[in-house]
Amino acid sequence: MANYFNIKDTPRKAYTGMILIGIVAILFPFIAANFGNSWVRIMDLALLYIMLALGLNIVVGFAGLLDLGYIAFYALGAYLTALLASPQFAVVLESFVNQYPAIGNSLVAMFGPEIRQNGIHLSVWMIVPLSAAFAGIFGALLGAPTLKLRGDYLAIVTLGFGEIIRIFMNNLNGPVNITNGPQGVNLIDPIRIFGVSLGGEPGSHATVQFGGFSMPSVNAYYFLFLALCIAIIFISVRLQNSRLGRAWVAIREDEIAAKAMGINTRNIKLLAFAMGASFGGVAGAMFASFQGFVSPESFSLTESIAVLAMVVLGGMGHIPGVVLGGVILAALPEVLRHTVEPIQLAIFGKILIEAEVLRQLLYGLAMVGIMLARPAGLWPSPKHEDRPDADIDEPAKATGVVAA
Repeated sequence: MANYFNIKDTPRKAYTGMILIGIVAILFPFIAANFGNSWVRIMDLALLYIMLALGLNIVVGFAGLLDLGYIAFYALGAYLTALLASPQFAVVLESFVNQYPAIGNSLVAMFGPEIRQNGIHLSVWMIVPLSAAFAGIFGALLGAPTLKLRGDYLAIVTLGFGEIIRIFMNNLNGPVNITNGPQGVNLIDPIRIFGVSLGGEPGSHATVQFGGFSMPSVNAYYFLFLALCIAIIFISVRLQNSRLGRAWVAIREDEIAAKAMGINTRNIKLLAFAMGASFGGVAGAMFASFQGFVSPESFSLTESIAVLAMVVLGGMGHIPGVVLGGVILAALPEVLRHTVEPIQLAIFGKILIEAEVLRQLLYGLAMVGIMLARPAGLWPSPKHEDRPDADIDEPAKATGVVAA
């Protein structure tokens, strides 16, 4: 299967495979719409998870840095979008005026009375680069104190960072109300592209009009997310084959040897954290606009673990494998949600175990079974140097050496 994506060795098979997958991806929402918009919405969320998994793959798969707080960058992108594309910024200004009049009046004079009434409503062309830059800066800030940490210690520090961000979002509603606390931020603007709202105009029943062509809102978001995933895949492939990507792999395999060969491991690690975080920020911005609402509950530790599981299950360091892992783990729970009860009714004539309980059980058993059967992932990298192996030192066999 790997030959279908090996452009260097089998370009014809690779391009044929990509074209076939592209055709299936484009036709999917039109076919799935016959079974209801819920399936397209599931794939919308799966594409968001693929963006996150591709970003985490840079940190974990390429550079070998275990990050359990990656969902924090998702949260940063989402909340930045909530502030810049909703009435929430007006609430922030009003809170400053009430608590700190001097600072609040200065901010009102700076931004103007209109923003104090309606908030900020920026376009997607500004929100996406701002979210990427904002998350990237925090990614570098996270990487700075962890440069000398490895393994479990690095995992614990990144886990703490993710929880700190979530707790901050949960408590930044006083004395100045920035995030609205556990209530979250709503009324986030849907994405507009060339004046067309992907959420549908009021009264259109979530139908998007492109000239004389119309489609459900979930389909419009699907094509936007698909385009972003393709862009992130392209960037990831270019990074992997670049000098920077080879430096990441060298650090993952043996950091001391990489440093001895002249690689600036400090800067390379910071770049891995920053670039991986920027993808998470973009995914967070898309999530906020798609949902129209963000709250701290969406950015828990379990979400970080789910994204990490996608990378490990698909194949660490292998971009097609990470995409496969993202699709499977994002869509499988929802497929099981719709099938476990009908299967029980067909076999036993009644429901023995509730769908939610059985769904989580099957989900966990599937992951355990797959990792026991294929520890390198469902679709590991065909190149040995791009595939992390078990950390076991085995002495090489002697070849032609005769004992004295």
